Amino acid sequence: MDNALTIDVEEWFHVCGVAGCGYGTHPSHVLRNVDRLLECFAAADVTATFFVLGSVAEALPSLVPAIAAAGHEVASHGFSHTMITMLSPVAFRDELRRTNDILSIQSGKRPIGFRAPQWSLSRTVTPWAFEILHDEGFRYDSSCNPLPFVGDRSGSRVPHEIGMAGKSLWEIPPMVTPSMLGNLPTGGGWGFRFFPQRMIERSVQRLNEEGQSAVFYLHPREIDPSGPRLPLSLFRQFVAYGPRTDALQRLVPLMKRFRFTSLGNLVDQWESA
Repeated sequence: MDNALTIDVEEWFHVCGVAGCGYGTHPSHVLRNVDRLLECFAAADVTATFFVLGSVAEALPSLVPAIAAAGHEVASHGFSHTMITMLSPVAFRDELRRTNDILSIQSGKRPIGFRAPQWSLSRTVTPWAFEILHDEGFRYDSSCNPLPFVGDRSGSRVPHEIGMAGKSLWEIPPMVTPSMLGNLPTGGGWGFRFFPQRMIERSVQRLNEEGQSAVFYLHPREIDPSGPRLPLSLFRQFVAYGPRTDALQRLVPLMKRFRFTSLGNLVDQWESA
């Protein structure tokens, strides 16, 4: 059973709701962290999906070509790292087109996948966004996290097609683990480095036994535990950055035990089945 590894390619200072952060005021760390990820994936013979922020690709023009040359999928993370709930439909479309133009030139392929900053797409709050994604040529979205606060706690935990007046779009949520307290964020972020490795592996195994793919996500800053952090409140800092541990310590054993590919490859498999 193929699972998926996804990387949200943004800088350590890209935290939603924090203004005044950019390349003019903060040093970049993303290139060296992505290089380390590429080396790790090459050693494990794994293909991943990299959701790249358009502003990062524009500022660091060697980044996307390196990802594409290594055989990975390049997808869109929007341009400005603004939550979709803060954008108008026109502004959202403009961000998609601006980012697609950059990524298409740099990678040689037009992105077919999208992920919103901070899981900020919703069928109830931003239903218009899914139609725009379809109209702009996207085949899948991976923005709806079945969690409280940053998503829809009652949302689907498995990939599914969204139908819209004769149109369709795959929605691919990240892995969560059901519990008596609700869904737990074991598929990425702070939860991936906080919950027991055994729980994470059992969650993947359970999904695979049900015929479903597990989707993981991480940010380049999560493999840089000694890297800089913005001066946020303790709670916000933990949510944004998580514990000061290296996510690769968790990821490498998973890559040895389970099979992984890109989200684009999974969509091809589902549509040809």
